[in-house]
Amino acid sequence: MQKSSRRNAGIAAAAVSAEAPISPKLDHARLDHASMSDIAHALADGHVTATALLKAYLARIAAYDRDGPKLNAVRALNPDALAIASRLDGVKPSAERPLAGIPILVKDNIATGDAQPTTAGSLALEGARARDDATLVKLLREAGAVILGKANLTEFSNMLAVDMPYGYSSLGGQVKNPYAPALADDHGIPVVSPGGSSAGSAVAVAAGLCAASIGTETSGSLLFPASQNGLVTVKPTVGLISRAGIVPISHSQDTAGPMTRTVRDAALLLNVLAANDPLDPATQKQRRPADYTAGLTRDAMKGVRIGVPSDHVDPLNDCYYGKLPPKSAKLMTEAIQVLEDLGAVVVRASMPTSGWIGGPGTTMAVLNRNPLSAHKGTIARPPVVFLYELKHDLNLYLKEWATNTDIKTMADIVAFNEANAGRALRFGQDHFLAAEMTRGDLSEREYKSARAMDLLSAKTRGMDAYMSRHKLDAVLFPGAYGAAIAARAGYPSVMVPGGFVSGTDDGKETPDYPFGVTFAGLAWSEHKLLRLAYAYEQASAKRKSPPGLPAL
Repeated sequence: MQKSSRRNAGIAAAAVSAEAPISPKLDHARLDHASMSDIAHALADGHVTATALLKAYLARIAAYDRDGPKLNAVRALNPDALAIASRLDGVKPSAERPLAGIPILVKDNIATGDAQPTTAGSLALEGARARDDATLVKLLREAGAVILGKANLTEFSNMLAVDMPYGYSSLGGQVKNPYAPALADDHGIPVVSPGGSSAGSAVAVAAGLCAASIGTETSGSLLFPASQNGLVTVKPTVGLISRAGIVPISHSQDTAGPMTRTVRDAALLLNVLAANDPLDPATQKQRRPADYTAGLTRDAMKGVRIGVPSDHVDPLNDCYYGKLPPKSAKLMTEAIQVLEDLGAVVVRASMPTSGWIGGPGTTMAVLNRNPLSAHKGTIARPPVVFLYELKHDLNLYLKEWATNTDIKTMADIVAFNEANAGRALRFGQDHFLAAEMTRGDLSEREYKSARAMDLLSAKTRGMDAYMSRHKLDAVLFPGAYGAAIAARAGYPSVMVPGGFVSGTDDGKETPDYPFGVTFAGLAWSEHKLLRLAYAYEQASAKRKSPPGLPAL
């Protein structure tokens, strides 16, 4: 990790920004509403201590995660959290330690070199630990954060089985959406998805179980749960945040990102997390501003050109907006009107077909043997790049990071699962079986071709061509619908709450639950996207906390 004076100066500016909301007294009764910025000011002003704050969150975890609706967002608590918080009592957030005393959850595929296991939600890795903190965890600790614990997730970030329910893992069980926690089908699968794979990270922030959290994404795993839980997230450019110490899927697309209740909070966390790291070569090309909170103003949308990839004269090419359910379509129409009212120039034009449809040889046929899948017996087509890089990257993680476990390779995980099928394979392991058939050294021509075609379609013929042709500053996607094209290109997306919808695709009635809007752009454009998201957030004010989780 390399810290620059420029980066420290940015953190200092953000820590004392006059534009940041100042709360003279933190309202413990509404921790689900409190922004991280409010909490930092309350700590700095001495209105609350780190220990009292942590205990307040622990009380909400006990009441709503372990009891009551049993959201199951927190897989495990850090046994050292109270001791860490007590050492931070009286330490005020500052330029050097902007997160002093602030409790943050990390997804349970992010290594911590302490007493907490790092399991990726797998029974095969139960009790497994890591030789060191992941780089991003080191940065959080250096900034003064209290690592509250590990958040539940879709097992192996949703790359174990075809059609595994979002938020389910064999070790952690099922995460529930806090806006409709009581609705489940006959198999106990939520009717309103919590999103995934960073389900626990999202639900914990939405329900006020922590100040903020860190999730990860390969394609949609930050954006989808943020959308389903009414949160802000940043899916960064690959290389902005180090992946060292994260249980991987694909080094071509993996990244970590913040999950917060406000845009400003996400920017504050990016100030801490975006750093060069010799352990992750992708960070060596990194470009970042001194301060991601600079320029977060209500008038940032004026004159900006926003692409809406939907053209009524080309309906067959409208893969992002054309098939939206009516309530989601209405929400997006209202969101676009907000942008126009703020002074944005909205450009309606379809994404090039060759950009979103994918290149030849980029998917791999996998037989779906998931016993609970509605599509059992059909052919699933996961990305070739994911399956080939999964074996290579996971074996490397197990060799270089995992301790206190007999599991040394992906083959060991497959064998463990087969030997413990009753507990470990409720939904099968078809993706792992397919990945295990690869060589594991990334020497295959089909892998190299697939990666090249991903970049040609999503990057060159997709996002690059679209934004260049229409001279765009950003692209507006509904929910997580645009996750794949941005992820394959390695490009950033910023999600912000857009409003509420209800009902399911198969006609079931549900309570209202959130639906987000996404601003996507070219590499290293996070700062611009955050400014646009902030202007929209302030004008729309669409976030509402989940009902039924009252103050304690």
